[in-house]
Amino acid sequence: MTEMPNVLWLDEISKDDIPSVGGKGASLGEMTSVGLPVPKAFVVTAQAFRKFLVETGLEDSIFTLLSDLDVDNNEALEEVSQSVKDLVLGAKMPEGIKEEVLAAYASMGDGEMVVAVRSSATAEDLPDASFAGQQETYLNIKGEADVIEAVQMCWASLYGARAIYYRAKQGFDDRTVNIAVVVQQLIGSEKSGVMFSSHPVSGEPLTIIEGSWGLGEAVVSGSVSPDKYVYDRRLKRVVDRLISNKEYMIVPVGEHGTELVEIPKDRQDEPVLTDTEVERLAEFGRISEEHYGVPQDLEWGTVGDTIYILQSRPITTIGVNAHKAAPAAAPAGELGAIILEGNGASPGVASGPVIIVHDVKDLGKVRDGDILVAKMTNPDMVPAMRKVSGIVTDEGGMTCHAAIVSRELGTPAVVGTKTATKTLKNGQVVTIDGEKGLVFEGAAAVPAGAQAVPAAQMVGAAVAQAPIITATSIKVNVSMPEAATRAANSGADGVGLLRIEHLILGLNKTPGWFIKNGKEEEFISELYTGIKTVLDAFPGKPVWVRTLDAPTDEFRNMLGGEDEPEEHNPMLGWRGIRRDLQSEAQFRMQVETFKRLWDQGYDNLGLMFPLVSHPDQFVRAKELLAGWGVDVDAVDLGIMIEIPACAILIEDFCKAGISFASFGTNDLIQYTIAIDRNNQLVTPMYWPKHPAVLKLIHDAIAVCREYDVECSICGQAGSDPKMVEWLIRNGITSVSANIDAVPKIRETAARTEKRMILDAVRSRNAEERNL
Repeated sequence: MTEMPNVLWLDEISKDDIPSVGGKGASLGEMTSVGLPVPKAFVVTAQAFRKFLVETGLEDSIFTLLSDLDVDNNEALEEVSQSVKDLVLGAKMPEGIKEEVLAAYASMGDGEMVVAVRSSATAEDLPDASFAGQQETYLNIKGEADVIEAVQMCWASLYGARAIYYRAKQGFDDRTVNIAVVVQQLIGSEKSGVMFSSHPVSGEPLTIIEGSWGLGEAVVSGSVSPDKYVYDRRLKRVVDRLISNKEYMIVPVGEHGTELVEIPKDRQDEPVLTDTEVERLAEFGRISEEHYGVPQDLEWGTVGDTIYILQSRPITTIGVNAHKAAPAAAPAGELGAIILEGNGASPGVASGPVIIVHDVKDLGKVRDGDILVAKMTNPDMVPAMRKVSGIVTDEGGMTCHAAIVSRELGTPAVVGTKTATKTLKNGQVVTIDGEKGLVFEGAAAVPAGAQAVPAAQMVGAAVAQAPIITATSIKVNVSMPEAATRAANSGADGVGLLRIEHLILGLNKTPGWFIKNGKEEEFISELYTGIKTVLDAFPGKPVWVRTLDAPTDEFRNMLGGEDEPEEHNPMLGWRGIRRDLQSEAQFRMQVETFKRLWDQGYDNLGLMFPLVSHPDQFVRAKELLAGWGVDVDAVDLGIMIEIPACAILIEDFCKAGISFASFGTNDLIQYTIAIDRNNQLVTPMYWPKHPAVLKLIHDAIAVCREYDVECSICGQAGSDPKMVEWLIRNGITSVSANIDAVPKIRETAARTEKRMILDAVRSRNAEERNL
C-alpha cells in the first residue's frame, strides 16, 4: 500500500481524502475540481503530523496528560492544554517533513509568496459537527522560517482548551483526531465575508451573504457588524439588504500578521456589494451546494472584479432542535420593555441573569443559566457558551462566531445590538428572543421541562400532531414571499394580510421612480412574482392583499426618495388609500398586477384598501378598478378598519358593497387613544384593550354580521390568545395571526368555541329546569 505523502496539492485532493487533509483541505480540493475560483494551495497532511508525534516521541506524553481530564474544570483544562501545546511547540520538526514543506512553498513563488496557514482537523467541517474556529489560522505569512513556525503552531492548536473541550463534548477521542495544515496563497481581499447557500436555520433557498471591507477575518470573528444581503434563489433577486456602519477592517501588516484599522469615514456606511456581485456570489454558493448535495457555509473574498471562494463546508444547524430554551413562539409570563434590538441569530426564548464577559479572564464567572453578554464571542468562550441559556453581542451578524456556535448548541442568541455591554449590567435579569432579535427587561415564566424548536419546525409539528377544526377561520399574516411556504405549513385557512409594501421596499426604488423612468412593467413584474408565490402556497384559500401603505419616510432612502415630501408626522400623512387615489399612476401599477393575477385564474385573491376614513374612498377606488378593466362584481374587495371614523361609519361601508373588513389594531389603537406606538416616552400608555377601542371593534363586528360581511383582524392583537378569545365571543368571523402564533391561536379558537357551546347548553338546560 502506497504511503500517503507529507504534502498534497489541491488538484490531487478530493472529498474522500478527509482522513489525510482534514475537512478544510478536502473541501478546497473538491472545490478546485468543480471549477470554483480557489487560490492555489498545498496541504501538509495528517500523516505528516502523526509522523511528527511518533518521531519526536510526543505521542505517549500527550495522551497521558489528556487521559482522565475533566474538561468541565476550567482551570485543569487550561493547565493541561498549555502543557501539551508547549510540548508540540518545543519539539523540532523532522527534517524530511520540513524539506517537503519548504519545497512546496518555494514552488508557489520562489519562497516569497504571502500565504495564509490554516488548520484543517480531520474531525473538522464534517456534516454533523461544526468545529469552526477550534484550531488556529495565521495570515500574512512570508518566508521559510515563518511558514514552518506557523505550521507547527497549527499543530499545537489541536490541543487548545476550546478544541479539547469541544471534542470531548462531541464524543471524539483525542487519539483518533489528527490535523492537517493548508498553506494557501493569501488573497489581499478588498472586500470579503461569509455566505450561507441556504438559510442556516430553515433551509429555505435564501442565500445569505455578509461582507465588509478588508480581510474576511473581520466578519468571521465578529470584529465588525457586516452588511447583510438576502438573495432569493427562486425569485432570482436580492430581497433584503442591511447596510451597516463598518468602523474597522483587518488588513495585512508588513510581512507578518494582520492589524485592525479604522475605515475612512466616507466608506463606513457605503454598501460593500452591488446586486450583481451578490448574484455572482449566490451562483457560486448554488454550485457548491449542488455539488455537495447539502447547503454550504462559504467564505469569499474579492480583488477588483475577481471573486475567490476561500472555504466551503456543510451547514450543520438546519433543523437542529434547541434544548435549553422556551418555545420561540410562546413564552409565558409578563415581559418588560424591549431594551435592546439586534439580529435574531439563533431562535428560541431564554431568561436569566446577565454576565458580561470582556475577556477570557471573565469566563470563570459564568454559571449555568446565565445570559452571556460580550462585544463578540470567540472560540475560547465555547465552554462558557455551552453553560449559558442565551447569548447577546454588540457586534456580528448571522454568520459570526456567536451565531454559528449558538445555533449548533441550540442556544438562543441576539447579535449586533451595538451597545449590549454598555446597556446591560451584571446580574440584571433579561429575556432574549433569538428569532426576533429582541432583548426584554425581566424574565419570561417558562414551564418546567419546556423545550424549544425552530419556529418553522414548531409550526409544522403543531399542525401535524392533530388538525383542529374551528368555525372561526384562522388565517396568517405574510410580509415576504420567501415566508409563504412556512406560512402555509402553519395550517392556516388563508392569508388575512399580505403586505405588499415589504415587496416594494425590497426593490430599493420608489413607485414614483419606476413611473418617472418609464419602468412600470418592471415594477408590475416584480410585484406579480412576489404575490404569485404566496398565492401558489395557498391554493383554493383566500389571500387578502393590502394595497400599498408605506409612510413617506420609509421611501426617503430609496432611489426616487428625493421626490418624497417632508412630513412632520408620516403616520398621519400621505399614505394608504388617500395616496393611491391622488397618485393614480401608482395605484394603476398595483391594479394592473392584481388584474393579471385574476386573469390567470387566481380568484382567491382579495383586495384590501388601507387607511380608509369614508365610504367615498372605497367607492372611488372601485370605480378606478372598473375603469381599468376589472370586473369589480366578480372579485372580493374589502377595507382595513384602522381609523375610528371607519369603524363608526362601517354600516355605510357595508352598504357601499365591501366584501370583507379587517381590523388593523396597531393603527386603530394609536388613532383612538392618541398614543404614538413608536414613541418610547408613551409606550407604557399604549393600551390595546382600552374600553374605547373594544367598543369600536364590538360595534363594527355587530354591523358586519348584520350585513353578512366577513369581519376579521390582522393587527398584532390577532396573535394575542386573550384578545382572540374576546373577539370570538363578540362574533368575529376570522382571525389572522403571525406565522408562529397560528397553532396557539387555533387552539384558543377551538377552546373558546367549545366553551361557548357548553355555556349555551348549560344556559338552556337551566332555563328548562326553571319552567
